[in-house]
Amino acid sequence: MASAILNQTFIMLILIFVGVLCAKTGLISQEANSSLSKFVLQVVNPAVIFMSYQKECESRLVKNLLLTFALSAVSFAAAIGMAYLLIRHKEGRDTEAERFSAIYSNCGFMGIPLVNAVFGSEGVFYLTAYITVFNIIVWTHGVIMISGQRDVNDLLKVFRSPTIISIVLGLVTFFAGVRLPGTVSKALEYITDLNTPLAMVVSGVTISSANIKKLLSNKRIYYIVSIKLVIIPAVISLLLIVTGICTPVTHTVLIASAAPPAAMCTLMCLKYGKNSVYASQIFALGTVLSAVTLPLLLKYTECLTKMIDSVCNIR
Repeated sequence: MASAILNQTFIMLILIFVGVLCAKTGLISQEANSSLSKFVLQVVNPAVIFMSYQKECESRLVKNLLLTFALSAVSFAAAIGMAYLLIRHKEGRDTEAERFSAIYSNCGFMGIPLVNAVFGSEGVFYLTAYITVFNIIVWTHGVIMISGQRDVNDLLKVFRSPTIISIVLGLVTFFAGVRLPGTVSKALEYITDLNTPLAMVVSGVTISSANIKKLLSNKRIYYIVSIKLVIIPAVISLLLIVTGICTPVTHTVLIASAAPPAAMCTLMCLKYGKNSVYASQIFALGTVLSAVTLPLLLKYTECLTKMIDSVCNIR
């Protein structure tokens, strides 16, 4: 499994590099990239999620989906607790952007391609539970943390987003046993095939705008990224192993949790007047380093699982 993730992350790095080249040569501007990002988030990702529900309703799938909801909530509780513990508020620091980046991952852009590569549509099916929990928490706790305000309208946006609508429609068709006609299904499959290349190119264009020299010289960024990519996922991995729940569910939650910092942090900082440049630098470094940390995390999880199993067998 770790080798599959390693292979997929290298593929994604190549696609990200294509995005950087497109930005540097002027082929894709930041304005065009913003439109592409919206297209991925509001059309492609929802299509991928909806199509993941186009399968037979089995008790095993329903049980695992509910487990994913529960484990996703646990993983966010752990991430929030550790972020507040490890990232202390201090005058002059952009604490809100740092905590947001440490807690919330790019579970849509990065999570869907990775989970799809390892577990296929069944993995994406489970990932929808994590994405649902993510959207609810990020538009409540996340917005309150960044803005310092409690805006009910932001909470209502969650339920009007294409992602949540696609999940609701997908669940309805899944439980009702409704299957799309072949032609419509094929058309949506063409759209879902755009997810990985477009998402990574968008990430590459976004990264290209970061000040690399300033980024590499800022030691604080490395600390925040290590919390996001190493410390929090390692603890979540241990918590998931202890549950003893089946691999596809736990690994889907783990991959989603260990994905690089959410690009949404930059957008939130722009909206509420926080340090968006710093947020984009954390996103850039986290995205690049995740190519190394994600495979290592999966390997660590596999070794830890075997170790715990052997100890239990001895007893």
